Amino acid sequence: MSSLAKQISVPIFSRQNYDYWAIKMKTYFQSQKLWEIVEERVTLPEDSSTSSSAEKGKLENKKAKDSEALYYIQTAVADHIFPRISVATSAKEAWSILQKEYQGSAKVRIIKLQTLRRDFENMKMKDSETIDEYYTKVRELVNQLKSYGEDIPEKRVVEKLLISVTEKYDPIVTTIEETKDITTLTVTELVGSLEAYEKRRSRREENSLENAFQSKLNMRSQNSNRKEENFKSTMEDKKKQNMRPCRICKRTNHLEKDCYFRGKPQCRNCKRFGHMEKDCRLKGNHQANCIEENNSRDQLFYTCNSVAETGEATCVGQMMEKGYTLHFGGDSCTIYDNKDKTLKIAEVRMKEHRCFPIHLQYMGRTAMKAQEDQSWLWHRRLGHFNFQGLKILHQKKMMTDLPQIQAIEGACEACLQGKQHKKPFPSGTSWRAKAVLELIHTDVCGPMRTPSHEQNRYFILFIDDYSRMTWVYFMREKSEVFKVFKKFKNLVENKVVEA
Repeated sequence: MSSLAKQISVPIFSRQNYDYWAIKMKTYFQSQKLWEIVEERVTLPEDSSTSSSAEKGKLENKKAKDSEALYYIQTAVADHIFPRISVATSAKEAWSILQKEYQGSAKVRIIKLQTLRRDFENMKMKDSETIDEYYTKVRELVNQLKSYGEDIPEKRVVEKLLISVTEKYDPIVTTIEETKDITTLTVTELVGSLEAYEKRRSRREENSLENAFQSKLNMRSQNSNRKEENFKSTMEDKKKQNMRPCRICKRTNHLEKDCYFRGKPQCRNCKRFGHMEKDCRLKGNHQANCIEENNSRDQLFYTCNSVAETGEATCVGQMMEKGYTLHFGGDSCTIYDNKDKTLKIAEVRMKEHRCFPIHLQYMGRTAMKAQEDQSWLWHRRLGHFNFQGLKILHQKKMMTDLPQIQAIEGACEACLQGKQHKKPFPSGTSWRAKAVLELIHTDVCGPMRTPSHEQNRYFILFIDDYSRMTWVYFMREKSEVFKVFKKFKNLVENKVVEA
């Protein structure tokens, strides 16, 4: 074993991400000059006595490399997978067992390849994704296609990125298409140009967001409360701070008999006076009133119950009386919510005259409802019923509460696999048994996705052709088949002898 092999750790396979593990192992075998041994089985001559000493030396060298490669494969699988390859005598055999079990048969591989092709063609960038996130998804899908034998050229990846990005990248896409040769453009150059454009656009959005804080808060719904908050001079506040708090509004700048809110109803929701709970406009504290961008105009959404009671000015004392937390640091002021002290409402930069002007645009409250695609939901709910049939059921009103079924892009992988057909078993044979145990039919089924209480994932059937007597044995691993067969053989032979 070379010094390089001692330094590099072999990746461990534990039933997930077989494609990635196979790529890593292939690279590892190539670094150890063992991949040819894994791809091609070592063939032994029928008569080694006639071989020369040089040929015998080469054969021994190949056998040693095959054993070394087999050891690497055995070491690179988890303990619960090792029994599958424990009976393999060569690296090629062990590799083929894992490949067949975790990549599937040729038909299954073709179906998965078709699904990956369809996903690649239908993939589009989302508005919330960045170029780096979207390119990572595209590259991952291209690698999966390559693992199933579909090699996507770099030119096609470039074309896919250009036609599938969102509309906000249209200016840079048009520039690239008109100024550069797409046939020679690399993916790295394209992604770099898109990311540079994304950063410039992000900086412009940040600048426009800072400018949004420099106006005054305009809320018509609170104009009636202007008399509630009046600025008092510092000397008057000092004189009145020793007064007993009013039992109505809990303030200390007036007596209870002079309280402005005396005799007015108090809302149990916002704790304010002048209206009832059913008429309250502040239905509670939310982190956002809108969770979806409206058009393409940059807006700052209103994210708190209320910061200013008037439309003219807001002082630090007013906000602290309402329970808001203000943190001054550097040249900015951070405002936190009055109920959730960890919820940041706004961060305002200091402007002229050492003031912190703030503008919060109030947006109407909108409740966004998230729901699953009803077409796919009813397709699965009715046992993968075809979409044309679902449309007919809806049009003829043959089923209550069935929504409008829309046209669906893509295919259901479960439907594709479920519609495959195996060749039928022969209806009869030329020879049938005429006595008990003359002919035994057997079959192994598994592995099951969900193990039994005894952790069994396989079972084997033995059916007597003459009497149709059936024996069932459960197994944890497929390698137990021969041991179970010997157990069955001893059982039936002893019964025949006793009879």
